[in-house]
Amino acid sequence: MEERISRTGFGPPWLRGGLVPGGGGTGQGPDDGRRPARLPWFSSVLLAVFVVVGTGFAARAQPDRESLDAFARALLLAGPALLVLRHRYPVVCVFGVAVSAALYLGAGYPYGPIFITVAVACFAAIVSGHRAAAWWAIGLLWASHLLVGHLLYRFLPPHGDAGAPWGPEVGVAAWVVAVLVGSELVRTRREQWIHARAERAAAEARRADEERLRIARELHDVLAHSISVINVQAGVGLALIDSDPEQARTALTTIKAASKEALGEVRQVLDTLRTPGDAPRAPAPGLDRLPELVEQAASTGLSVEIESGGERVALSPGADLAAFRIVQEALTNVVRHSGSRTAHVLVGYGAGLLTLRVDDAGPATGDEAGGGGNGLVGMRERAAALGGTIEAGPRPDGGFRVRASLPLKPKETA
Repeated sequence: MEERISRTGFGPPWLRGGLVPGGGGTGQGPDDGRRPARLPWFSSVLLAVFVVVGTGFAARAQPDRESLDAFARALLLAGPALLVLRHRYPVVCVFGVAVSAALYLGAGYPYGPIFITVAVACFAAIVSGHRAAAWWAIGLLWASHLLVGHLLYRFLPPHGDAGAPWGPEVGVAAWVVAVLVGSELVRTRREQWIHARAERAAAEARRADEERLRIARELHDVLAHSISVINVQAGVGLALIDSDPEQARTALTTIKAASKEALGEVRQVLDTLRTPGDAPRAPAPGLDRLPELVEQAASTGLSVEIESGGERVALSPGADLAAFRIVQEALTNVVRHSGSRTAHVLVGYGAGLLTLRVDDAGPATGDEAGGGGNGLVGMRERAAALGGTIEAGPRPDGGFRVRASLPLKPKETA
């Protein structure tokens, strides 16, 4: 059995508010052990005043009981004093209050609101998770009441007491059951509220992680593609700056356009980090921008052929963006990792699926064909988020193939 460490570190766990042997919970109190609970001084003082004053009035109607002396008042104040510790040490509190009430009854003092302190202590113990301790304490108090009222009254004050009738015991039993049931209901509601709060916190954390991963994928796709184009064009410009200045100028122009587009897309991605409720400043890219990818690839010396099959249907924004990024990343990998200067892109609609296939003739240029970093991982995450799949690997005749299948009506994750 696991034992929880107390706030002070001293004493056995059942005294420190930890686990109660046979108990129904492990709570430390209303704060569940996360921080020390505040001592309820104000409510305990009010309860002490109410108990002392109320008992004084009740004693006037019970002249046959023992008069309220110093010991009686000490027992009346013992309960509220222990209730100050009911949040930090609920087990000690409930047993202490029950014992003080039992001594008060055994001494023959007048009946009165002392039982309210027992109810409060029992409530605090059950709500904090120490159900067995509360049941035992109130059960022992009830048993002592039965013993004093029906068996031991001959030997205890007040002298000449004839004992208590059995009829009122039904009311006492009802009072005990009401206290226990009410406390259990509050405990159940409290546990449900804590569970719901934990679920909300976990959902918020999941949404934050998903948003962070989405932004990371977007930034990777944008930067990897644009920087690959810029890198190739920079190499061309450096190689031809003396022999063919016009071609070098064309390379620099391509670099300028690619960097401008990359900055625009990065800014669009970062716009999502603004305060909730702000709309993006530009629409997310989709398959309608494939000609731009072809043009950018052509500027690096890669010839891209696009083939479309089936009857084109409108895609959801999430699926359209994912399809565009998958093709973009696949072409980026061709530029970076393949010696081929041609690529073939197939976009197929049919059977409830959008099929994307990007082929190049190879061979690989040193790095792992198709890329081995975050690009392929990002493609798989995008496809999986929509309920689709990604297959990537060498073709039997050489080269590399990326094949994605996305549902035409995807279930996008939140």
